[in-house]
Amino acid sequence: MTGKQIPAPEFPQSLEWFNTDKPVNLEACLGRVVLLNFSTYCSLQCINKLHDLEYLKNKYHDDIQVIGIHIPRFPGERTTSHIRKVITRHDIKHPIINDSDQRLTKLYGVMQQQALVVIDTNGNITGATSGLDKRHILDKITGQLLYKTKKRASGPATADSSRQSGIPVHALAFPGRIHVTNNRVFIADSGNNRILETTIQGHVLHQYGSSDAGFIDGHGTGAAFNNPQGMLLSDDHLYVADSGNHAIRRIQLQSDEVVTIAGTGKPGNPPQSDYFNEPCDVNLNAPCGLAIKGNNIYIAMSGTNQIWALSLLTNTMEVIAGNGCKDLVDGISHLASFAQPSALSIIGNTLYVADAESSAIRAVDLTTRNVITLVGGGLRGYGYNDGFVPDAKLQYPLDLNADQRGKLLWVADTYNNKIRKIELCNNLVSSVAVDCPLNQPGGLAFSDDTLYIANTNLHEIVRINLRNGNSDTLDVNDEFADI
Repeated sequence: MTGKQIPAPEFPQSLEWFNTDKPVNLEACLGRVVLLNFSTYCSLQCINKLHDLEYLKNKYHDDIQVIGIHIPRFPGERTTSHIRKVITRHDIKHPIINDSDQRLTKLYGVMQQQALVVIDTNGNITGATSGLDKRHILDKITGQLLYKTKKRASGPATADSSRQSGIPVHALAFPGRIHVTNNRVFIADSGNNRILETTIQGHVLHQYGSSDAGFIDGHGTGAAFNNPQGMLLSDDHLYVADSGNHAIRRIQLQSDEVVTIAGTGKPGNPPQSDYFNEPCDVNLNAPCGLAIKGNNIYIAMSGTNQIWALSLLTNTMEVIAGNGCKDLVDGISHLASFAQPSALSIIGNTLYVADAESSAIRAVDLTTRNVITLVGGGLRGYGYNDGFVPDAKLQYPLDLNADQRGKLLWVADTYNNKIRKIELCNNLVSSVAVDCPLNQPGGLAFSDDTLYIANTNLHEIVRINLRNGNSDTLDVNDEFADI
């Protein structure tokens, strides 16, 4: 933050606004503190920042005005429908501007996509901040600015939003990852903060977690998750990357018991140490993907741009790759950089990584810990091209699944609304024919020549029979099956 005060520029005309019946003008905000949250909602750090803004709004009510400025990084983020889905999924209540051409970003001189600008009660910019763990300083500065104010604003600066609140009525809500066996489907029903276990016909057998977000160990619906994502099954235990709780949870399928095996529930920055003896005392940051080999669970730690390992044998954790910098850099272990790694899959001794913000697929040799890039050209190297590397391009891939038999990878190419296939023998990338619309697919699983797709923004699970190309939808029945 800085102490220099300059008048805040008024918002340009013809901006696209959400969550408000009319555009907000700064003159109407005089007498209250204004927080301008410049962010891109593909970034988990930006999503985490929403909790701090909600805390401040609940504390100061109409004495502050929060306004989100969405700066799209990818073409897939620029559309009105995308932003509306983001608002619904994360239950954002404050007004949002779609700054698709970055007019407002340039007007305020914002140089990065995760800045928060503070405007005082007289309409002056008092400073800006970025990064994690800024709730305390924002709370302190807001309190100081309001204390100095002689005249507070009366009434809210914005009218109530005209949007319909809540998630549309479906059996699922923004399903994320999927795990499939020969007779079971496990679904991270992320928008409902729960894990569902169904038959391959879609009948619900078990539910883990209630529909309310929380961080509670317990049995079945007595437990609570927050935006669960990646899963893996091992020895009658289902391990879950509980992304919103920054934790790894374990479900004992016979007893329905949910316990936390790593994480405190609070996000952490890239750690100074590489080894941890007490996983439940370590602050993780948005774990999203899991894979297992032997006694080690590998974790895509999206919030710190790293790959971690949790030993089930010694109950210790270790950072195995990534220096914490958001980038696409190959190299051994900490010489490498990732950009929001989101999913993992293993073939042999190679750990494959869906590196979302670099629109890349990476590979980590688990013996040497050397990281290489299979597909992807950096933070700006996104697109949609089939073909051989380096011509092939993806856009924000969120999941991948290894076909052990064919030595290939299935990829959820999320912002391209496509499923892609990568042949590992020659790094040939091709698109999978799907005879139904996909809307930001966020998860997939391959089993018995059937590809299961979490069609996230359409709140459904799609199945494709790869032998004949036919597709259908898993009819998830929320009434529990009597089996």
